[in-house]
Amino acid sequence: MVHTIALVDDDRNILTSVSMALEAEGFKVRTYTDGAEALRGLAAQPSDLAVLDIKMPRMDGMELLQRLRKNSAIPVIFLTSKDDEVDELMGLRMGADDYIKKPFSQKLLIERIRALLRRLEMADGSEPAAGSTLVRGELVLDPGRHVCTWKGQKVDLTVTEFLILKSLASRPGHVKNRDQLIDAAYGEHIYVDDRTIDSHIKRLRKKFREVDDSFGHIETLYGVGYRYRDEA
Repeated sequence: MVHTIALVDDDRNILTSVSMALEAEGFKVRTYTDGAEALRGLAAQPSDLAVLDIKMPRMDGMELLQRLRKNSAIPVIFLTSKDDEVDELMGLRMGADDYIKKPFSQKLLIERIRALLRRLEMADGSEPAAGSTLVRGELVLDPGRHVCTWKGQKVDLTVTEFLILKSLASRPGHVKNRDQLIDAAYGEHIYVDDRTIDSHIKRLRKKFREVDDSFGHIETLYGVGYRYRDEA
C-alpha cells in the first residue's frame, strides 16, 4: 500500500528536499506552502499522514491542526523550533501525535513517519491480535473502526491517544509507567520525552470530560505512572 503524506511548510527548500526523500522511500507526497492552502487541499484530497510546520504565514500549524481536528483524526507530526518547548507541548495538547525539532535529519523524519503509520495500523486493528472490541464498563474501544465511546457517546481520539488508552484499559487497576506507555503508543526504540505522555493523558482526560464532566477513570500515581480505574 502506498501511503500519501501531506507536507506543509513555507520553506520551499524543505518542501523540495523532504519530498524527494519521501518519494525515494515509496511515499506519495502532496506539498503545501501554508496552512490555508493545506486545509483546502486536505479537504479535497485526504492524506494518510500530515507533517506540519508550526510557524507559517496566513495560517500557522497550530491553527491548521485545530481546524483539522474538528472533523479529522489524521495522524500529525509537528516540525517545531529548536528549543521551543511551548510549541511542542501546545501541539501535543491540541492533538498532534508527534513532533520533531528543526533542524532535523530526513532519516529521522522518515523513521517517525513509518513508526506513526505502524501505530495507525495497530490502532485500527490491522494486526490480527488487535482487532477485538475492548469493553470496560461504560468504555468501548473498537480498534477495527478506530472508534471510542463513553456512555454511548463518541470520543474522538488521535492514534496516539487511542493506543495509550487501550494500553491502560486492557489491564484495569494495573499501573503502567511512562516508559511502558511510550512503548505502547510509539513503539520500541523511539525516544520520547516523559512530558509527551503527560500531555497526551491531559488531552485524553479533557476529551472524556467534555462528554462526562465526572469522568475520572484515568488515575495518576505520582512518581509511578498511570492506571485505568478498576470498576469491579
